[in-house]
Amino acid sequence: MKAKGLTMTIIFQAESANYGESLGNIASLKKISRDTGEQYTYISRQALRYNIIEQLGEPEATVSAEGSGDKKVIQFKNDTTIREFPELDFFGYLKTEKGTGGKKRSAKVRLSNAISLETYKGDTDFLTNKGLADRLEENMNIAQSEIHRSYYRYTIAVDLDQIGVDTVDSIEIDAGEKARRIHKLLDTVAFLYRDIRGRREDLKPLFVIGGVYDIKNPVFENVVDVKENKILVNKIKGVLYPNIKEETKCGLVEEQFDNDNEIKSDLSAGTMPEFFEALKSEVTSYYESN
Repeated sequence: MKAKGLTMTIIFQAESANYGESLGNIASLKKISRDTGEQYTYISRQALRYNIIEQLGEPEATVSAEGSGDKKVIQFKNDTTIREFPELDFFGYLKTEKGTGGKKRSAKVRLSNAISLETYKGDTDFLTNKGLADRLEENMNIAQSEIHRSYYRYTIAVDLDQIGVDTVDSIEIDAGEKARRIHKLLDTVAFLYRDIRGRREDLKPLFVIGGVYDIKNPVFENVVDVKENKILVNKIKGVLYPNIKEETKCGLVEEQFDNDNEIKSDLSAGTMPEFFEALKSEVTSYYESN
């Protein structure tokens, strides 16, 4: 099967969607810093993976607790395979077994962290349980929570030729099932959301660019950016080599960004449904021809 990679870089808008450890009574968002000291919040790839698996609508692989005490490890059961569980097909597995080297499959669907495109300014929300405390005429508890609303960017990279193929267990599923699984993944990403602290955050794309390529580089991961509510089109055009440009597709939610016309004219952007249907058609053609 000819090696092919599907990649797409997505921009969505969300608020306070991934917390780390609390500092005292302050719930702290996950953040990274750049060399100038500016802080950017992020949603970890593990969190995105969790939400994709949760919303994929496929059976979840069964797990077991191996070992004892502090060395107990929760892992996928040894009899689970990619044949029954797309989760293992997409994101891989590590199964340890006493007396052996175990079994390992690397991820074939890889995710980056979703990093904010706007800096965190230190905003916090003041939280109390006043409603409950008043019922008992008790003093209320007070806490604070960091908050940040921003555009976020993340990238998905899929090794299409390795989907449905597991050399460890000597399994290869049929082409129709491979295509169905990738279609299901694309449908999930198109309407992804995240439940956190009583909110349902919408993670569906507002802008997306990508395609199916002969190379597996996450082409647009470092060039998709937003400044002053405009997609930086020239930055994207800088990586559109002729062979990349020919296969690239772009999706846009109109009136979200201030340079719609530029995005449509220079990147041939269509609607979100058009983008995802075009990718599904490419995936179907690839598996049918192999």
